[in-house]
Amino acid sequence: MNALTLEQKQSLYRDGYIVVKNAVSSELVDAALDRLANPVKGEYAGSKRELTDLVNASSVTPILHDAMGYFDPPIVCQAGVMPVRKPGNHFNNLGYRDRDQPYFGAESHMDGLCTIGVPQQRQEGAPDEIYHRYVSSGPKGDIGRSPEVMGHNSVPLFEDPEMTLGMGSFTSFVFVCLNDQTREGRGQTALLKGAHHVTEKFLQWQRSTNGRMGPEGPGWPRLNYEAPNRCGHVYLPQAVRDQFIDDDSESTPDGVRWPRPTQILMEPGDACITVFHMPHSGTRNELGTESRKNIIFRIRNKKRQPEKMVNGISDHPDRGQRGEWLEYEDGNNPWERSKDALCDMWNEWEGMAEVVAAAKAAA
Repeated sequence: MNALTLEQKQSLYRDGYIVVKNAVSSELVDAALDRLANPVKGEYAGSKRELTDLVNASSVTPILHDAMGYFDPPIVCQAGVMPVRKPGNHFNNLGYRDRDQPYFGAESHMDGLCTIGVPQQRQEGAPDEIYHRYVSSGPKGDIGRSPEVMGHNSVPLFEDPEMTLGMGSFTSFVFVCLNDQTREGRGQTALLKGAHHVTEKFLQWQRSTNGRMGPEGPGWPRLNYEAPNRCGHVYLPQAVRDQFIDDDSESTPDGVRWPRPTQILMEPGDACITVFHMPHSGTRNELGTESRKNIIFRIRNKKRQPEKMVNGISDHPDRGQRGEWLEYEDGNNPWERSKDALCDMWNEWEGMAEVVAAAKAAA
C-alpha cells in the first residue's frame, strides 16, 4: 500500500487520524525490536537505522508523500517504551495524583508545549509566586519569564523572542506499533477523536484576539492553580475540553470531568498517522504483560521552511533541538509561518486538498 484510499482520507479529515494496518513489514518490526532489546551503552536507540527505517523503509513514506507532501527522512525518533506499572501516588503533569487520573492516566495534550517537572508537594503562595517558582525550576534556573527558559523536555517556554507563540508545531505524527496493543490498558496512545477541528478554531480565535497563541495566549493559562498540587500544566484550553465533556465523562476526586479519549488499538506493524492538531496522550501500561513499544515520529512538510532540516523527533523545529536560535533569511519570519500553519492545518496536507474542499463544501 503506497497511498491512502479516498475513504481513508475522508476518515483522516473527519477524525484527525487513521490507522494503517500492516504499514510496516514484520522484518522491519523484528529489526527494531532487536535493536531495543540490545541497546549499545551510551547510544540512543531512536537514532539508529533500525528504528528510523520504520518510516524511511516502509510504506509510511509513500503514504505520507501522497497525502501530505515531501518531508525530511527522519534521522531520529522517540522510542516510546513504557514498562508495566500500577497506578502511582505521584503528581502527574496535570497536577493530579496518577492514581486518580481517569482513562489509564491519560493526560491529553497538544505537542510542542514546554514541560517543566511539576512539584511533588502542594504549592503555597499566590499564583504569581507559584509561576515564578515553576519557571525557575527548569534546567536553566532562575532567568525570569523569558523565551530562554527551557522545559525538562527541551521545549522553550516561548518559541519567539517577543513571547507571542507558546507552542512549537509540525505537520504529522506517526506512531508505529511494535507489540500487541489490541486490548485497552496496555499503554496505548490515546487520541481525542475529532478534536483537531476544535483546536484549530481555538488557535484561530487566539490569533484574531491579540496575536498571542498557545499557553499564555487568551483563554489558555499555562498553569492550573486549582489542581491538587496547585501547579498543574494546562495541556488543553478549557474551551476545547468543554466540547468533549458530557455526563458520561469520568471525574477526578475533586469533581473535575475529563474528556474520554479513544485508545488506539494496534498490532505490530500497524501505524497511526495523525495531524499535528490532534490532542493525544500515552496511557498507563497497567494491564500489559510486557513493556508497551510505540515508536513516535514528528514530521513537518518541507514547504514550511525548505532550508531547515527537521530531524523527526523535535516538536519545536523553528528552534534547535535544545532551544538554540536558528538563522533565517531576511523576510522569513518563522513564527508567523508557524502561526499560519496552526490556523490552517490542512494547508500542509497537499494530497488532502480535494477531500478537504469537498468536506467543507458539504458542511
